[in-house]
Amino acid sequence: MQYIFDKQWKELKAYCNSQNVLIFGDLPFYVSYDSADVWAHPEIFKLNATRGLKSVAGVPPDYFNSKGQLWGMPVFRWDVLKRKNYSWWVDRVKRNLDLFDLVRLDHFRAFVSYWEVPADAETAEKGKWLKGPGGDIFRVLREKLGRLPFVAEDLGDVDASVFALRDELGLPGMKVLQFAFGENMTTSDHIPHNYTPNFVVYTGTHDNNTTVGWWLKDTRQDVRANLKQYVDEPGISQNTIHLVLGKMAYASVAKTVIIPIQDVLGLDESARMNTPASIKSNWIWRLKAGQLMPGSKNQLLKWARLYNRI
Repeated sequence: MQYIFDKQWKELKAYCNSQNVLIFGDLPFYVSYDSADVWAHPEIFKLNATRGLKSVAGVPPDYFNSKGQLWGMPVFRWDVLKRKNYSWWVDRVKRNLDLFDLVRLDHFRAFVSYWEVPADAETAEKGKWLKGPGGDIFRVLREKLGRLPFVAEDLGDVDASVFALRDELGLPGMKVLQFAFGENMTTSDHIPHNYTPNFVVYTGTHDNNTTVGWWLKDTRQDVRANLKQYVDEPGISQNTIHLVLGKMAYASVAKTVIIPIQDVLGLDESARMNTPASIKSNWIWRLKAGQLMPGSKNQLLKWARLYNRI
């Protein structure tokens, strides 16, 4: 099945590229404990003498979860990877660049520092920050592969050192409009008037609620008031919020706009893709035949023409 899928994928990618359509992939930072990678290369992961988990990955308490997120994957032994000239990472990235034209580096901040939690911990609260490989791994990737067609997922608990590495490498970062309208709206990194071009702007990512769901379930009155003031549209409702944020994204100076199809269609929270720190009801939503109507496609075309994105 993997062979057939690989063959079909290459045919699909070749067709897309012939139509000037690029495929944007996503590279998770960690791999599963029961993966072929851990079985074949146990020396590059923090395991005990019997190859059991010694420590695991996660993030400290954050926007999504007050106890942090305990992901449970083994963390890397960066000293061993460095001695091996990051060969496992080079092979991994090379394979992804065979599959995709552009790759989002998930959890980019872990290249600078990562949160390590004892394997027997019940939550991620008792973890600690440890130093990642920094720019050294990207130096090797550039030497071996010649190009870095990456987007840095620079969200969450990040600091200036993460942004510094992103900018040193010249990688686009991410802006998420759902994060823009809190009490620090005027100075927020996610508000459009503070953007510079080398970014990808999203209404929301796969970890966010849909924009309609966000408006109905996740926004406080002050957030709604800030948004209405920002766009000078007091009549925003659940029927128009996805259009307001979609238009805002297209009108921004960010060089790339990504709008989840749920937001193109104005779907509510029942179409949410993923809820961080939860293992229930994730990744089950599917676009059905006939849902994408001409009106939605025409709206995107109108914005693309109006804001010089064609």
